[in-house]
Amino acid sequence: MIQSSQIKPHFAVVSSKGTQFAVVDHVEGADFIKLAKDTRGEHHYIPVSWVTKVDDKVHVDRSDDQVMREWTTTPKRS
Repeated sequence: MIQSSQIKPHFAVVSSKGTQFAVVDHVEGADFIKLAKDTRGEHHYIPVSWVTKVDDKVHVDRSDDQVMREWTTTPKRS
């Protein structure tokens, strides 16, 4: 299981296809990763549960297209 403490600011975020689609801004709580602002100046959030591996990058279990369809601009609390 991935621990949110393994995820560090400025790590690249890589899709299941191996392409970088974002950079970590910081981790919010234990459940969400806040991504650095995109080209439109917006932050996005993805759940830590999508993360499959952390090395010098954060690897997620979705394609970059799928991530961009499912990410949010505020952390979704259940």
